[in-house]
Amino acid sequence: METSPEAEEPPNFLQFTDLASENVGGKVLFATDDFFAPAENLLKSRSPEFKADEFTEFGKWMDGWETRRKRMPGHDWCLIQLGIPGIIHGFEADTDFFTGNYAPRFSVQAACLQQEEIPEIAPRGIKIGTAATNEELESINKLKSDNWSVLVPMAKLKPGYVGKSHNYFAVSSQRRWTHIRLNIYPDGGIARFKVYGFGQRDWSTVEPNELYDLVAMENGGVCVGFSNAHFGHPKNIIGVGRSKSMADGWETARRLDRPPILQRDGKGALLMPGSEWAIFRLAHPGVITQIEIDTNHFKGNFPDTCRLDGGVLSAQEEEDGVVRKWEVKQDLNWQPLLSVTKLSAHKRHFFDGRSLRLRDVITHVKLTIAPDGGVSRLRLWGFAQSVLSADH
Repeated sequence: METSPEAEEPPNFLQFTDLASENVGGKVLFATDDFFAPAENLLKSRSPEFKADEFTEFGKWMDGWETRRKRMPGHDWCLIQLGIPGIIHGFEADTDFFTGNYAPRFSVQAACLQQEEIPEIAPRGIKIGTAATNEELESINKLKSDNWSVLVPMAKLKPGYVGKSHNYFAVSSQRRWTHIRLNIYPDGGIARFKVYGFGQRDWSTVEPNELYDLVAMENGGVCVGFSNAHFGHPKNIIGVGRSKSMADGWETARRLDRPPILQRDGKGALLMPGSEWAIFRLAHPGVITQIEIDTNHFKGNFPDTCRLDGGVLSAQEEEDGVVRKWEVKQDLNWQPLLSVTKLSAHKRHFFDGRSLRLRDVITHVKLTIAPDGGVSRLRLWGFAQSVLSADH
């Protein structure tokens, strides 16, 4: 397995999904020790913070996972269940604010487990000032996690000084993973741990003639290009559940080419010269039968209109598009899926067969909003190509 330490420039995999984040359902199943700060902090989506004067009864309050100074053989480790099982492209271990108490080394292992392979594990509850009990160790040892595949061999980490706390490791693996074992050597603290990659559903288990959200992040949908992401990345709109706030959506800057005085055309749409767009690769090729476009939380900044186009793109065409930043003159066979449609503030908009124009199998979609603004979620329900029957 090839890995690489942090480079001067942030790696490209930071654009991918954090498969372990609490926002997508990632959770800690086990930790050897949570004395100063619990392992659950590793999966927080917000940035670490430091409270200079805050202490607990066990010591300094820290926003991360921090174990006690080890006074017995071994090293500390924890097990994480990914919120979205999938293919991993890189890891980030952030030691922010952990300076004289950071974990000097770490490694990462992974496994792809079926539900029946996971033993019954008691909920962790609130953990601080504790270590794993013998019963917890006995239960978790049934997973034999020390034998899991090594994705990052033991590597050095940097202390958490300002601007130097991010440790990046790229991974070369095309396997699907469901669980992670994070090892620290021998003890210490890490503020955040992120697992970047793409979701991947086990499509061999899908039910025939059932609808699936073919663009959902958890099923393997991916944002592969966009025009503007000033306030929020478009990958957010294929996230898990409804959005929690505007920060959990796609929001562009206000276009500078908007006219001083706005007017509408004969159909009620604003007369604007420009638009913004985002392109997504579907989790599985399929036929879209239902669409949801949600502007939840976007009240004074929703788009005036939107449209959706679909098409079949090869891997090479997608790669070329990414390299060329999907320039307009690139010859791609986009076909209308949903015509230009008015949107409203803070509302779920639903469209079905009466509104949809494209009934062919597609691999990619392009969402265009005009002139600018924010969308919280995009759902594309349809039939995966592998489960289509002649009746469809």
